[in-house]
Amino acid sequence: MLAVGGPIDHPVAFLPDGAKLRLANFLHESGNELCSDCGSPSPKWVSTNLGAFVCIKCSGVHRSLGVHISKILSVNLDEWTEEDVDNVIKLGGNTKVNLKYEDSIPNNCRKPQPDSTIDERTDFIKRKYVMQQFLNTEEQLSCPFNPAAFQYSSTGINSVVDKKYLNGMRVHNIGQAFLNNRKRKDAEQKPAKKSNSTAGMVEFVGLIKVKVVRGTNLVIRDVRSSDPYVMLSLGSQSVKTRVIKNNLNPVWNEKLMLSIPEDVPPLKVNVFDKDKFSTDDPMGEAEIDLEPLVSAAKAFENVNANESSKQLEKMNRGKDKYTLVNNGTITVVEGKAKQDIALQLQNVESGEIQIEIECVPLTQ
Repeated sequence: MLAVGGPIDHPVAFLPDGAKLRLANFLHESGNELCSDCGSPSPKWVSTNLGAFVCIKCSGVHRSLGVHISKILSVNLDEWTEEDVDNVIKLGGNTKVNLKYEDSIPNNCRKPQPDSTIDERTDFIKRKYVMQQFLNTEEQLSCPFNPAAFQYSSTGINSVVDKKYLNGMRVHNIGQAFLNNRKRKDAEQKPAKKSNSTAGMVEFVGLIKVKVVRGTNLVIRDVRSSDPYVMLSLGSQSVKTRVIKNNLNPVWNEKLMLSIPEDVPPLKVNVFDKDKFSTDDPMGEAEIDLEPLVSAAKAFENVNANESSKQLEKMNRGKDKYTLVNNGTITVVEGKAKQDIALQLQNVESGEIQIEIECVPLTQ
């Protein structure tokens, strides 16, 4: 993996020279200097499977859709590979993305602006990428998945897909294109209905980078061992690590990222045993109160170092909402609030999970 970092003006400073030059040049191509969805300047987030460069606010909506729709990477904060760079460039950037996904926006549908609300962003982005209401006819005929296979709830999209439906989906692509055209014409003739519920449509105050390091003394869920993976949940967002086969002391060293809602919920940590022919077995759970870490990050942004140090001492004394094996002390390194935690898993016979968390305010 190749770390992408450095100052905002040189976001790919740590990539090898060839990849750095290609991605830097691509970032500054016409169309990529504005958010694909709302037009905000200097987007620093990329949907690597869609090829769209988006702003921090729109990236939070993309992340809530799930990686099967949009896999978001930060140009500055995430790790990239040469393959990631190749794929993004191959997809063609914002101009090509919008020619495809915004071919036929109806008159009654207003594209978000940089100052648009999260509700407006969420509605447009779902219609654009999930329901694919604005595709041209040729694109609809070759659509790789059917938006009807995704179910909506008040908290966002349920990523459970009807597998039987998907298996027969290619047969119905032409019919689906006809239906999409009809839906688009109907939308042009009558105003879209407003949802009675705004649940899940929240403002984001920052991001957390979570490195799932390792598990220790996890429980047996198969005959002699387990195939563990970790799922992290924050509000309606969920991300998970890869599965490690036959190991009760797995080492993931895997970095995941989640958007932090304005009303900061606890970070839920669940460990599961992957089963091929049945429901995955639970291997323990825990919760982490993120409020102290978020408060520390804000404190070091807004006040001087002495006052921040005093606040940090109070935060470290006040942590009591989760079971720690170590003290989980919050530190600030180079202006970034970090916390290394070893969690005792609950509702299970044994097991610990070691993770590292870093809070990234929206201003970074």
